[in-house]
Amino acid sequence: MRYSLILSLLFTTAAVKAERFVLVSASYGKNIIAITDRDGDVLWSYKTAGPQRGHAGHHDVHLLPNGNILYHDSWTKLTEMTLGKKIVWTYDSATMNGNEGKKVDVHAFARLKNGNTSIVESGVGRIIEVDKKGSIVHEIPMKKDGRQHTRWVRFTPEGNYLVTSENPGVVTEYNRKGEIVWEYLIKTRCYGAIRLKNGNTLIASGSGKSVVEVTPDKKVVWEIKGTVPGTEIELGWMTALQELKNGNYIIGNCHAGEGNPQIFEITGDKKVVWEFDEWELVGNGLAVWQILNDKQSKRLRKQLAKLKK
Repeated sequence: MRYSLILSLLFTTAAVKAERFVLVSASYGKNIIAITDRDGDVLWSYKTAGPQRGHAGHHDVHLLPNGNILYHDSWTKLTEMTLGKKIVWTYDSATMNGNEGKKVDVHAFARLKNGNTSIVESGVGRIIEVDKKGSIVHEIPMKKDGRQHTRWVRFTPEGNYLVTSENPGVVTEYNRKGEIVWEYLIKTRCYGAIRLKNGNTLIASGSGKSVVEVTPDKKVVWEIKGTVPGTEIELGWMTALQELKNGNYIIGNCHAGEGNPQIFEITGDKKVVWEFDEWELVGNGLAVWQILNDKQSKRLRKQLAKLKK
């Protein structure tokens, strides 16, 4: 009985371990969107446009609840694609809703629960929400002091926009009216920021080779910089971030060079418990990704299995 229980626990642990899927979107010569298991084995992939004029690094990607992927491989155009690689929706900020002839680029976007899409348009300096037809249903301006040139943007639990800008290197929180309600000057070309469950903000400093957690009153409570303590992991251009239910952080480590993981999971006491090191697949240019939870992974496994029939 005891041995049966042990074997059952081992099987359960292995099954749970196998269900962490990873959605990656890499550029810089790799030009690929892929879904892998937690060990990096590719389950699905799609080649995107190469680095010709007008095409950008991949700076955002989302697996949608219906299993489609929302991505971009140019500075202005968003695309929603099924797992069967059929294009079902596009939006081009270069030409739509008054942007014709203006300098604009898009680094961040998201599909909202109501079906609309939030798009952050750098250059013209606005955050818009569009419906399925591409009509604007909500719009706010961003402050015109360099902050309108953004990188990542994520929502807070209150529905505010948490926006990072490389220059002047600041994290700015806007409410739905476009008012600045909080900001943190990190003084590096910061890339990503998320609001944590404890109310603090986790910031990926981009060129600062660090990740820092700050309180609402801007006190630093947690930080890694240069290298991860107790490991040989060197930090490169710090990009995407994710908080897990267990309180651990998933951190994007772009441009860190061969020999360093492109993504890793770290605990609050700075112990690395998982690494994603797939140089052949994503190379040195993996800025964005999404770690799927067990429920998402199981659903996706079923969807992928149907495609093979």
